[in-house]
Amino acid sequence: MATKLVYLFAEGNASMRDLLGGKGANLAEMSNIGLPVPPGFTVTTEACTAYNEGGQKMPKGLMDEVKKALAQVEKDLGKKFGDPADPLLVSVRSGAKFSMPGMMDTILNLGLNSETIPGLIKISGNERFVYDAYRRFVMMFSDVVLNVPKHEFEVIFDAFKHKQGTKQDTDLKAAELKQICNDFLALVKTKTGMAFPADPYTQLEMAIEAVFRSWNNDRAIVYRRTEKIPDEIGTACNVQAMVFGNLGDDCGTGVAFTRDPSTGENALYGEYLMNAQGEDVVAGIRTPVPISELKKQSPKIYEEFVAIGHRLEQHYKDMMDLEFTIERNRLFMLQCRAGKRTGPAAVRMACEMVDEKLIKREEAIQRINGSHLDQLLHPRLDLAYLEDRNIQAVAQGLAASPGAAVGIAVFDADTAERRGHAGEKVILVRDETNPDDVHGMLAAQGILTARGGKTSHAAVVARGFGIPCVAGCEALKVDLNERVFHVGDQTVKEGDYITVDGSTGKIYTLQVPLIAPEVSGYFGTLMQWCDEFRRLGVRANADNPRDAAQAIEFGAEGIGLCRTEHMFFEADRLPIVQNMILAKTEAHRDAALQKLLVSQQADFEGIFEVMDGKPVTIRLIDPPLHEFLPSYEELVRVTTELRLAVHSLGGTALKEVLEEKEAMLQAVESMKEANPMLGLRGVRLSIIFPGIVEMQVRAIMQAAVKVTKRGKKVLPEIMIPLVSTVNELKVVQSQLEKVVAAVLEENSMKLDYLFGTMIEIPRAALTAAEIAEYAQFFSFGTNDLTQTTFGFSRDDAEGKFLGQYVNQKILSHNPFETIDQKGVGRLMKLAVEEGRGQRKGLKCGICGEHGGDPESIYFCHSIGLDYVSCSPFRVPIARLAAAQAALRERVTVAVDK
Repeated sequence: MATKLVYLFAEGNASMRDLLGGKGANLAEMSNIGLPVPPGFTVTTEACTAYNEGGQKMPKGLMDEVKKALAQVEKDLGKKFGDPADPLLVSVRSGAKFSMPGMMDTILNLGLNSETIPGLIKISGNERFVYDAYRRFVMMFSDVVLNVPKHEFEVIFDAFKHKQGTKQDTDLKAAELKQICNDFLALVKTKTGMAFPADPYTQLEMAIEAVFRSWNNDRAIVYRRTEKIPDEIGTACNVQAMVFGNLGDDCGTGVAFTRDPSTGENALYGEYLMNAQGEDVVAGIRTPVPISELKKQSPKIYEEFVAIGHRLEQHYKDMMDLEFTIERNRLFMLQCRAGKRTGPAAVRMACEMVDEKLIKREEAIQRINGSHLDQLLHPRLDLAYLEDRNIQAVAQGLAASPGAAVGIAVFDADTAERRGHAGEKVILVRDETNPDDVHGMLAAQGILTARGGKTSHAAVVARGFGIPCVAGCEALKVDLNERVFHVGDQTVKEGDYITVDGSTGKIYTLQVPLIAPEVSGYFGTLMQWCDEFRRLGVRANADNPRDAAQAIEFGAEGIGLCRTEHMFFEADRLPIVQNMILAKTEAHRDAALQKLLVSQQADFEGIFEVMDGKPVTIRLIDPPLHEFLPSYEELVRVTTELRLAVHSLGGTALKEVLEEKEAMLQAVESMKEANPMLGLRGVRLSIIFPGIVEMQVRAIMQAAVKVTKRGKKVLPEIMIPLVSTVNELKVVQSQLEKVVAAVLEENSMKLDYLFGTMIEIPRAALTAAEIAEYAQFFSFGTNDLTQTTFGFSRDDAEGKFLGQYVNQKILSHNPFETIDQKGVGRLMKLAVEEGRGQRKGLKCGICGEHGGDPESIYFCHSIGLDYVSCSPFRVPIARLAAAQAALRERVTVAVDK
């Protein structure tokens, strides 16, 4: 730990984010470039780490440093902390290296007590303002530091407003606010058994401790896991002199962005409230007004703010999120940070900033992440459906985060999480959200709030995670006790379907069909840049022409995995597959295979047509045969019921059904395995039942011949799965080569084709040199390779213990989501090196789900794979990640040199 734990704003700069956190570093930077920033200091992230690692004890000497820094602030302002005559008040705010809006804690107006209140009243000449500031301080401090829930204070406050017949906080007079403060103090004593702390230095130390503790509150932990922010970096704590937006009508507070964070438009976007403090805006307590209104209300301040916003955007070369306060017609900047933005906005801003020569294309690519592109693929409402039926929205709120969502209404975060994780589509409906709701927000399809603006907590979090959100829908009357909301003459109960459109702010009390988005324009420009920089190819996993066409639209360069068994599950084919499995003679089996041949050939023709010369990797049958039959448990139940029915009722028809079901049960019993994942499947099935894969290869090659005769190029790559020894591959591949040769000879045609294998068993990776004697390409099936390397059954592991492993840091991440580089990755690297040592230029790719995970794609680039393959809708993300991997490598090489 460094010896210095506290830095004045004048001592820091923007490069010190690791030590001062993003907020502290940016406050220092703004101070140093001469912007109007109230003075203050930052307690470092190292102090937070020391506090939490040391059993939640303040590091030795920390408060001495705090008092020394506070003395300098006092000197700068000519005020004294705790001075009864002219007291200095401060705010205490968290600020980690990475922006975590609303996840940790803030306290305003710290330093108020019975001794400083009279002095502040005298200096300000505004008794109402002082008691308004005091009631806010008591509520925030008690909630954050003393664990007395904010809600209990709000009940007192709302009841008092109701008693006085007032709607707005600003309608309450000084005497009424003073009584509310006394009621708040009484509540604290009742709940804690102690009086509210009066000494300002005690308040300050307790507040700093609370900020450090908030690093490990539930909402912060959930946010870090979602955003993959390391737990060990800690948060800084910023202590800053207060400026007041609630002194009167010439005061105010607001939040603004230098560009529209929803659309990316290059125009100032934000909201403010006069006679208010910052929490009123971000917490959605009052519905604010657009920043454009400030131009009419105070043109001089508006112009100054616009100039500062432009200067900061040019300085940081990014869209900035700004917090400001106006105190008696004087503007103060309280925070700046790179603004959270939606996916469409991120892509538009990146492209336009390149056009403006603010950044280069390389920087534009690095600024976009996978979730940004994911959001571009958000569905939208089917407007034709609404127009045809003359369906009108029941209410209009603020369009806070784009995209449309349909789901059942739920009224609390825990229910949203429980039902969302159970597979239900839910819309979280709240009066207003708060940071404790994050877990439910993340599980929801959409968010709807009755209060709050476009910069409220709900809006900021929703935009950050690409969740459609309508905020500030004041027509909504939410009743949490009854778990309903009322809008107009309609009542919507929990479990009823609603639709929210975060792009327009409209709400519908029914299920509206959604339309998949179209991507073009800025998206196309960005993808073009990515393709220029990346080395890795990007293919798609597609099992039918529809998915193949979608993949091509998103820029796929081929199919990396076509799962033939998926075609067997079609309703018209499954009975044929079952007949083939249950056949008692080879003649019956061959007849069923001939029927399947026709269907499989048609499937492959459709895919080859769509791909038009792009390579298509087709995996031969992989799962065990019993997967195509009814479940054993279900058949036992059905046959038992039928036996009872036959015994009691008799009848020829029932007996025939029973005989059929008993034959099916006997077949399933004969195929039942203790561990099917490691049983008769993949290449093993091809050896025991060679007719199936011979039929499949004939279907592939006959389809290739037919499409080629139509004038299109076809590049089939036939993949034999689950090989663990070269002899398995040798036996099956030699049989299938004969089938290929026969088809080509029958049609007097030559065609390019490849035979390869999936590397999904550790032994295959370890003996890759032998396998490469026969395999002309490798494709890593990383789902099974992860299972067999760890000895995990994915279905059991993810449901029962993997979450705990990640929470307890036994594993840094779920290895089924991101490649385990030390174990699975090492096997992959070895297989690539040894395979190419045996067969020069051996094509190597990946076709597991990891092919769409950015961190896994970086690894695939680093070990020299030729391509990754993922679901069609992940193709743009893979193209982006492949470009970022190439740019990351370029930077690494430059540093090494």
